[in-house]
Amino acid sequence: MKKSPIFVDFSLLRLNPHFRSIFIARMISVFAFGILMVAVPVQIHQLTGSTLQVGAAMALDGIGMFAGLMCGGVLADRMDRRRLILLGRTSCGLGFLALALNGFMTNPSVTALYVVSTWDGFFSGIGITSLMASIPVIVGRENLPAAGALSMLTVRFGAVLSPLLGGLIITAAGVNWNYLLAGIGTLATLIPLTRLPSLKPQNAEPSHPLRSLMEGFEFLWQNKVVGAVVAVGTLQTLLSAVRVLYPSLAEDGYGGGAFEVGLMYSAVPLGAMLGAFTSGWVGGLSRPGAMMLACVTASSLAIASLGAFTHLAYGLAALVVLGYLGSIASLLQFTLVQGQTPDHLLGRVNSLWNAQDVVGDSLGALGLGALARALAPLMAVAWFGAGAAAAGLLMCVGFGSLRRLSGGKPEQAEGEPAEQAAGS
Repeated sequence: MKKSPIFVDFSLLRLNPHFRSIFIARMISVFAFGILMVAVPVQIHQLTGSTLQVGAAMALDGIGMFAGLMCGGVLADRMDRRRLILLGRTSCGLGFLALALNGFMTNPSVTALYVVSTWDGFFSGIGITSLMASIPVIVGRENLPAAGALSMLTVRFGAVLSPLLGGLIITAAGVNWNYLLAGIGTLATLIPLTRLPSLKPQNAEPSHPLRSLMEGFEFLWQNKVVGAVVAVGTLQTLLSAVRVLYPSLAEDGYGGGAFEVGLMYSAVPLGAMLGAFTSGWVGGLSRPGAMMLACVTASSLAIASLGAFTHLAYGLAALVVLGYLGSIASLLQFTLVQGQTPDHLLGRVNSLWNAQDVVGDSLGALGLGALARALAPLMAVAWFGAGAAAAGLLMCVGFGSLRRLSGGKPEQAEGEPAEQAAGS
């Protein structure tokens, strides 16, 4: 039996120019978004002193993205996906520039932060859905594990450095410069993305938008493996909302400020980058579903352990572990969802799959924000992680089809045709 490699295969970048364009655009975008990601919670915390309002801003971004994902999923299965990708990137870049304008004002508006967060969330949803639906066509389904690992590595590499850079920019010049650089960087991604070919969906069948969306739900319900992957992914993304507590943990738990917040934002991507770079073995797993369930449960325990640390170094180590486990789980989700969904449903299924990111992140942000009002930051994060770990154990027991999944091939659901069960 051929031994699986440890490190990710980079040959796809050399052999596929269209994927290389996406790779470059995502790298630029991640740096732009990373410095923005630090700026929004720090500015709202500075203006209001409220962790709950930080969570509310994240929730509004999530609401906008949820709406964008639902619309984008239907549009991506009807229209040229390339045009939708460009629309999403252009609109987000203009939104970031609007935040810069607000930041340069003498009295920045919190309401403007909420409005633009919703705007950017909506158009991000459209762009993300269309891009994800295009990947199997651009690289071929046999190359999905490598494409997923390379995409993740791109995102994580930029995400390790960009939050740290964002914290330094805030300390040196203020959040308005973060927004300005994020807007310029996002608009710069249009240069490589315009090189993509036309990406019209195969076998598109026009129907009422609501009926079209329902077909995506029906696929998730009938395909027990893909449906379970989406459910488990919701728990995984709920854990990512721990970043709501970074300003409070840095200030009250570790005695730091904006620089320490930037370090915390960088720790999870660092672990995720290490996971992506050493993920060559993931494609050869005999039980990918069981591994994904184990990673999500262990991630919850890593979150809970943050409550036991009172020194920044220990907290950063736990966040690195969280990032590593999350990257492996995310890569398995990507491979299973993209590989087992037919092209004419890729837009809608990707919209629903990405919607679980929004739902989990938004619920986690609001829940953690409210919990932090009643408990000290370290205690709040400990209870949050413990509850998520309990939910992970229940999923390990309840999702038998995913747990028993062998070699990436789903079990055939009762009464379901073999072709449909395989997502072909």
